[in-house]
Amino acid sequence: MNPKVLIIDDEKPTRTFIRKMLESFELNLNIYIDGENVATGVEAIEEIHPDIVLLDIQMPDGNGFDVLKNVKYKQFEVIFITAFQEFALQAIKFSALDYILKPIDSDELYTAITNALQLIDHKKDESQFSALQHNIQPQQKRKIVLKTQESIFVIEIDDIVHCESDKNYTFFYLNDGKKILVSKTLKDYDTMLSNFSFFRVHQSHLINLNYVDRYDKHDGGSVILKDGSSIPLSPAKKEQFFKRLDSL
Repeated sequence: MNPKVLIIDDEKPTRTFIRKMLESFELNLNIYIDGENVATGVEAIEEIHPDIVLLDIQMPDGNGFDVLKNVKYKQFEVIFITAFQEFALQAIKFSALDYILKPIDSDELYTAITNALQLIDHKKDESQFSALQHNIQPQQKRKIVLKTQESIFVIEIDDIVHCESDKNYTFFYLNDGKKILVSKTLKDYDTMLSNFSFFRVHQSHLINLNYVDRYDKHDGGSVILKDGSSIPLSPAKKEQFFKRLDSL
């Protein structure tokens, strides 16, 4: 059976435009454009049971997050479609969900759809949607979704002690001693976490400044964390490191 793709957007010309772009990819998709707001979007998901939902964030009667909150059927991949909204995009990234920006680029849409198609046969985990609902609340502490080959972890960012690069992978070290390997680069997480008391002290190391115990001058200089980890401090980062510590 061909994968079912549902487009939910409040502007019919946009839904039609996206459908034509999807048809041009020749991916043998069944495409539906039934959703024009939160209410009809929820109704369409429950009726169609799509494999992939392309979901606009801003709608007349709410937003795309409301759609996810109100549907019972959640066995689908979601790709958000939005104009740039820093807070919303941050919540989406922390929840390890996908998005594309308006105006929609054909190559970006193709990449997002083909990535989603590779995931639709996997058992869905609603923890990502739950994390998203948490992360869109401004007063809540951020949670980050870490996806490994075997599991999906939802972690309070305050529980991350430090991260270490391993080529195209990143190790997360948590305050309970757990170690999680994720197939994303340290640069990806540096971008996400730099505004949350995290600092990249070295090309291969990103630390949570709240876990700094002391600075050790031996062997070129190292940051000692509260879990006993010794993390090298790049000479080029030393001045900025101490400024960040003073600002906590």
